[in-house]
Amino acid sequence: MRTRFFSLIAVLIILYADTYQVVSAEQASARKIRVKILHLNDIYEIAPVNGGKEGGLARVATIQKQLVKENPNLITTLGGDFLSPSALGLAKYKGKHLAGMQMVNVLNEIGLDYATFGNHEFDLNEDQFLARLAESEFSWISSNVLNSNGKRFEGVHASMVRSFSAKGSDKSFRVGIFGVTLDENKANYVSYADPKVSAGQELEKLKKLSDFQIALTHQSIIDDVGLVEAYPEIDLVLGGHEHRNYQRWRGDFTPILKADSNARTAYIVDLVFDPDATETSIKATLLPINEGFEEDIAVKKVVDQWVGIAFKGFREEGWDPNLVVTISSKVLDGLSRHVRVGPTNLTDMIAEALLNSYSEAELSIFNSGSIRIDDLLPAGKITGYDIIRVLPFKGQVQLFEIKGELLKRVLDQGVKNAGTGGFLQYGNIQRDDGHWMVNAEQIVDGRLYKAAINDYLVSGKERNLDYFTTKNPGLTLLETENRLSVKRQLIKYLKERGD
Repeated sequence: MRTRFFSLIAVLIILYADTYQVVSAEQASARKIRVKILHLNDIYEIAPVNGGKEGGLARVATIQKQLVKENPNLITTLGGDFLSPSALGLAKYKGKHLAGMQMVNVLNEIGLDYATFGNHEFDLNEDQFLARLAESEFSWISSNVLNSNGKRFEGVHASMVRSFSAKGSDKSFRVGIFGVTLDENKANYVSYADPKVSAGQELEKLKKLSDFQIALTHQSIIDDVGLVEAYPEIDLVLGGHEHRNYQRWRGDFTPILKADSNARTAYIVDLVFDPDATETSIKATLLPINEGFEEDIAVKKVVDQWVGIAFKGFREEGWDPNLVVTISSKVLDGLSRHVRVGPTNLTDMIAEALLNSYSEAELSIFNSGSIRIDDLLPAGKITGYDIIRVLPFKGQVQLFEIKGELLKRVLDQGVKNAGTGGFLQYGNIQRDDGHWMVNAEQIVDGRLYKAAINDYLVSGKERNLDYFTTKNPGLTLLETENRLSVKRQLIKYLKERGD
């Protein structure tokens, strides 16, 4: 009997222990704090792209609202490059270029939380840039972008900390965010501190103030990898710049995430913080944004208003966005991941348009970064607005005389620049067995060639081509007066060519 009693006691103890463990597990789960992040980067279009099939900030708004319903602890981030270059941003409204005004307004409507600078934010002049900062209802974060006096722009934070909690928990989850940007676009009102040094300084502060550190970046994937290798305490990198999605992991713990440009995709990141173990789990999901998501009615209304304002502005300036330039029987490929590594049917058209700008031109060259559409133009009508989307910069083509030796050096560097905007596109140039040729004849070092080249490429600002200016004795400007708009030359070529 005593044995049975002790057996019963033992069973009761085991049952009680199991029940206690279940309760403890439930309590532990309740104490965990869950945070979601919606991350985007490199957005130039507020409306959908690819014939309306992908992207669109009204769809982003729908996704954001769905995520908030799942978890109110939501952070929405943007990894730079959205004020410029934008086709709509070139239009005038009340006497001034929109210059990103439309983008800031729509992002305010969505409820963006944090953004860092991209290099193209500084395509704007100083007044435009400061106006966009003042209009922003979201927070700008950058540890290394400063004004020309080396001070932080008003309202810009080097880093920020945001705290989250969960029902049933007396603990909090503190998320620290700092931002860094590459120094590729050196406007005269901007200065840059070293990204790694700046990151290290902010991390020292954030480690004392937060449980989880996020780098919000706009730089190359190589630089993002280098940043994490220098500072393994970074828990997550949310980046931008390449226009294509990336998911890289440094070691077992630090993901580097970038979405596709123009909101074709977004990264959804789920963070689960265990306050007892002081550990955070990370789950990252790349979400395609397409016709499967309805457009948020309120945000779509704002988008449509800005498109209407911009189109009206274009017409007042003598540019008809609805003008049918040509009818194309083919899809025209302006995707950045293609035009920055090789020729496409669209780049060939632009190269031919430049070549035809001057009867004496033997060749044409332009940088692939001047093409900003990052989209496919469907077969059918090619409109004036499509041309602006392809070439939003105020680029001009000029006639130069270039020495063969310099020409080969420039073309070689263009190949090395593959994957960046410094990759070169050209007309009437061939490469055969490692030899560069013009009009099917090998380039001669001492010979002078007449070349139609876009003005930015000879500014010395292009990647690894700082020597390619008229200060170089191998390059001479022949046409000092006759500067031709690249956009208008493309339209002229397409009209004359037909399809």
